[in-house]
Amino acid sequence: MSTTIEALPYVQIFLSVILTLSILLQQSSAGLGGTFGGSDSLATFHTRRGFEKVLFYTSIVSAVLFAIACFVAILV
Repeated sequence: MSTTIEALPYVQIFLSVILTLSILLQQSSAGLGGTFGGSDSLATFHTRRGFEKVLFYTSIVSAVLFAIACFVAILV
C-alpha cells in the first residue's frame, strides 16, 4: 500500500502531461466565421481518421485515468 501512495503523484504527473499533449495536438476546426456567429460551410461533421482518432481516444482514456487517480489520492 505504501508503494501505491509513493507512486501516485508520479502517475498523476505522467497522466496530466499525456492529457495536456493529446488535447493541444488535436486540430481545431473553428474558423473566424464561426467566432462571430456566422456559419462556416466547412465546419460540418467529419469522421476522425488516423492520428486524429488516436489523439481523440488518448485524451478520453487519459482523462478518465487521471480522474480515477485523483479520486484514489483523495481516498488515500
